[in-house]
Formats: sequence, C-alpha cells, structure tokens
Amino acid sequence: MLRHRLTARPVPHPGPAPSRSETPMSLPRPSRRRLGAEWESHARTFMSWPALESVWEEDLRYVRKDIADLARTVAEYEYVVMMARPDQLAKAQRACGSEVEVIPLEVDDLWARDTVPVFVEEDGRVLGVDFNFNGWGAKQVHDHDARVGRNLLSRYGTPWLQAPLVAEGGSFETDGEGTLLVTESSIVNDNRNPGLSRDRIEAELKALLGVEKVIWLRGVRGEDITDAHVDSLVRFAAPGVILLDRAFPGTPADSWSRSSDEALSVLRGATDARGRAFEVIDLPQPDPDRVRGYDDDFLSTYANFYIGNDAVFVPRFGDRKADDRARGILQELFPRRDIVQVRIDTLATGGGGIHCATHDLPGRPVD
Repeated sequence: MLRHRLTARPVPHPGPAPSRSETPMSLPRPSRRRLGAEWESHARTFMSWPALESVWEEDLRYVRKDIADLARTVAEYEYVVMMARPDQLAKAQRACGSEVEVIPLEVDDLWARDTVPVFVEEDGRVLGVDFNFNGWGAKQVHDHDARVGRNLLSRYGTPWLQAPLVAEGGSFETDGEGTLLVTESSIVNDNRNPGLSRDRIEAELKALLGVEKVIWLRGVRGEDITDAHVDSLVRFAAPGVILLDRAFPGTPADSWSRSSDEALSVLRGATDARGRAFEVIDLPQPDPDRVRGYDDDFLSTYANFYIGNDAVFVPRFGDRKADDRARGILQELFPRRDIVQVRIDTLATGGGGIHCATHDLPGRPVD
C-alpha cells in the first residue's frame, strides 16, 4: 500500500520515555497469552479520522467521506470509536453520525490497523502490544500516530506491552489457534528491525503474541510503503482455510503476482500449529480497466476485507462481475454473516483498504 502523498523524511523518536504511571508491564509467561482470530467477538472497532491536507491534498474531503461511510456501515453491526484531533472532533462527528463515538485523540492519518496496538488475551483480560509504529520503516513522518498506542491504551486503562520490535498490525494474520502468517519483507527489514535475524524476530513474536507457529511468506520489498503487508495478500477464513489474493486473469506478471505465486507454494507445503494442511482459495482481483479511479497506487485486492460482528466488509470496486464473485466467495465461507460491500474509491487510490482503516478490540460487544 503506497501512502504516497507525504514527503519521505526520517521519522523522529516517538517521544520521551513513558512516565512511571505509563510504564509498560513486564512480559509474563507467554504460554498464557493468545492472539485471537478476527472472526471472534469484538467489543468495538477503532478507526482514525484523516487529519492532514499535506497527505491527501485535494482528496482529503473525499477520503474523509470514505472513512465516514465505512464507520457508519460498520456501526450497524458493532460499536465504532473514531479517533480524531480535538480541533476536528465536531467535523468528524457530523460526518460519522450519532451511532459512531468520536473521541479526542491526536492522530495524523486513517491507518488504524497499523497504529493501534495489537490486542492479545491473557488470563481473561485484554492487553495491548505496542509495536512502536515508525512510519512504515521511516518512510513517512507520523509524529502523533507514533503515540497512538500509548495514548489509546492509557485512555481506556488497558494494560500494555512495549514490543522489542517495530511492526504494524497489518503485518500479522492469525487463525486464533496459534498460527501466524507474516511477510518477511515487512518485518525482517533493517528499516524496522536492524540487525535482527528472522529467527530472533520469530522468537519475539511467539512470546509477545502467544503464537506457536510462524509461517513466513517472502513478500515484496521497497515497492510500496508497507513493504507488502500480509493483510493484502493472504487472510484466514477459518482455521486451515486461507484466501489468497490473485491478479486479474491475463494481467502481466509483476512483483505482486510473483509474491502471490510464492505464497501459494509455501502454503501448499506447510501445516498450521495443529498440524493441518491448508485449503487455499483464490480471491481474484477486479479488472483494472473496470475499476473506478484506478491508478498505479490503487489497492485493488478484495483480501483487505474486515470481519466484524455478524458481517464481513469488503470493497466494491466497480467491476460488477468481480465484485459479485468476491461477494459470493466470502458468503460461502461466512454463511452466518452478512457480506457488506463498501465503496472506498479514494481510500483505495491512497493505497489502502477496509482492513487498513479498522482495528478490532476483542471482547463482549458493547450494548
């Protein structure tokens, strides 16, 4: 995903060390910890109100409309909390409507998946793991987004862990039963974790997230700002069942289609944490010539969907045949959930999708 509108320059340190009251907790025994699957119950969904004209320029009002429409749609199924800068609070509330709670919290952009902590469960409580967001490897400056993890957890009184790694929430995909899918390009990378080997990073992820098995996919380095997050490539639909993003038939081969081919090869030869072989299901992209607003940065994958309480939210790109096919595939895999298609033309032009803009908090739904 290419968040291309902000000039790349070195990202400053995210701020001073936490005060005594903010100090992250020490790591307890990892065997008690669990990273749940997205299809499990959500207490709420977090989102972020895009703040900066310097990022979106003339498209800011249009991407805000996409985010407001998405928030209202998700709010029909579960509680939504929108983070917005205090001086933009009223505008965000008007756009999102009364069914969305808008809270004052300094943010820069809309990528809540990457800036909000990764939530794990341990001994009946939820912990937030702060992965030290650094602008996707110091490619962009996000001073406030670098502090979202600490500020959000402090607001809700949620215990937090500060990871000894740099990563983003879009880097991880789990089945909730101990299996983690990760693209090597997005985390075994000197722009996030200089000098750390894949084995060292894997050991840290197992301890932090309570997973038992990490399956590494090669990914793509340096061709988008995320270095190829896994959540636009492969997604679990159930334990042992994986949806794989595939290029539109007839599209010339490129780094992204080769990454998909490599992922398929790895998954065909792998098993999950329970020893099961994977069923891999193709999720074909739309025809680029039929997509509204398509350009070189457009994220046209259906794999960047979001599984909410009683619904799955997936893009509607404008290629009716492909949109219908994606909806049908997801409906077959999630028969008890509504498949809700959402128009995200400007958001996708900015190189992101529905999953990038949402972040689930596990727990009992808020009444």
